[in-house]
Amino acid sequence: MESNSIDQSQTRNVMQSPRSPSSHPFLSASVTDPVKLGNGVQAYISYRVITKTNLPEYQGPEKIVIRRYSDFVWLRDRLFEKYKGVFIPPLPEKSAVEKFRFSAEFIEMRRAALDVFVNRIASHPELQQSEDLRTFLQADEETMERFRFQETGIFNKKPADFMQMFRDVQSKVSDAVLGKEKPVEETTPEYEKLKHYVFELENHLAEAQKHAYRLVKRHRELGQSLLDFGKAVKLLGACEGEPTGKLFSDLGTKSELVSIKLQKEAQQVLMNFEEPLKDYVRYVQSIKATIGERATAFKQHCELAETTKLKEINLDKLMLTRSDKVGEAEIEYREIKAESEEATIRFERIVKRMNEEIVRFQEQKTEEMGVAFHQFAKGQARLANGIADAWRALLPKLEAASSV
Repeated sequence: MESNSIDQSQTRNVMQSPRSPSSHPFLSASVTDPVKLGNGVQAYISYRVITKTNLPEYQGPEKIVIRRYSDFVWLRDRLFEKYKGVFIPPLPEKSAVEKFRFSAEFIEMRRAALDVFVNRIASHPELQQSEDLRTFLQADEETMERFRFQETGIFNKKPADFMQMFRDVQSKVSDAVLGKEKPVEETTPEYEKLKHYVFELENHLAEAQKHAYRLVKRHRELGQSLLDFGKAVKLLGACEGEPTGKLFSDLGTKSELVSIKLQKEAQQVLMNFEEPLKDYVRYVQSIKATIGERATAFKQHCELAETTKLKEINLDKLMLTRSDKVGEAEIEYREIKAESEEATIRFERIVKRMNEEIVRFQEQKTEEMGVAFHQFAKGQARLANGIADAWRALLPKLEAASSV
C-alpha cells in the first residue's frame, strides 16, 4: 500500500539535484533483493538497503548497505529507548513456523514490511534526525555487527519484551485493585480517552484482519477447486466425440482461467489489504508499549514528588531542632528535588510527544487505510468483472449445445 507512494517519492527525488541547496530536503530508503545466506539454523535473509538523500549529515546522495532482520530490530530498539513518547513504527514478526521462514511469499511480505518500517522512520520529523538511523543506513556490515553485539540492557530485549513492559504495568494496576499495591495511575479524561481509543482500535483491526485472512483463504480454495474441476472436465471431454468433447474442453479452459484470476486476486488481497491491516495491529501494539512507558514515567514522577515532600518536611524539622544532621538532610533534599524535577520533565515530554503522535498516527492511518480499502474494492470489482466476462463468453456455446 505504501510502496507505491514510496516509489513515486523516490522518482521525484532522483529528478532533483541531490546536493543542490535549492532542493527540498528529502530522505528515502528502499529495502530490496532479499537473499538467503547460510544453512540450517544459521540461515538468514539479507537485504539491500538503498538510501537516497540530500541531507548534509549523510555521506552522499546514495548509499547501499546490506542488512539482516536483527539489524532492523537493533534500530527499532534503539529508537524505542531514546525517543520516549514517540510511536516507534512496528517490525514484521518472525515466522513462528520454521518451514515458512524461507518461503517466497513470507520473504516478500517481510521485505515489503521492512521497507515500510524504514520509510516511516525516515519520514518522521523527529526520528529522521536520529544518529542511530544514520548508522543503520550508512555503516558497513562489520560496523553494524559490532554495534549489535555491544549493546546491553534494554537493547538486548526481544521484541516481545516491550509488550511485556506494558503487561507489567497492567499487572500492577490489577494488584492495586486487589489491594496488593496502592495504585499510581493517570486518571485524566484525555489519557483515559486515548487508552480507550487504542484498545478499541486494536480489537477492530484484529477482527478486520481475521476476516481478510479468511477472504484470501476462500479465494485460494475456490481457485484451486476450479483448477481441479477444469482438469477433470477436460479429461471428460477427451472421452467424448465432437461437439460435446470440444464444449467440455472449453469449459475446462474457462475454469482454469477463472482459477488463475482468483489466485492472482488472493495474492493482491494478501499484500494490499490483509498485510496492511496486520501491520496496523502491530502498530497499535507499539503504541500500547509507549503507553506502558508513559505509565512508568508517571509513577516515577509521583513517587519522587512524594519523596521530595517527605524530605522537605524532615529538613524543616531538623532545622527547627537545630540538628547537626541539617547539612546532610539539605544535600539529600536538593538531590531528590533535582531528580523529581527531571522526572516531571520526562513525563511532560512524553505526554507532549504522545499528543503530537496520536494526531500524526490518525492522519497516517486514514490515508493508508483509505488506500488499502480502495485497492481492495477495485480488486474485487476487477475480479467480479473478469469472472463474469469469462463465463459470459462461454454462454452462447453452452446455450447452443443445450438447444440441440
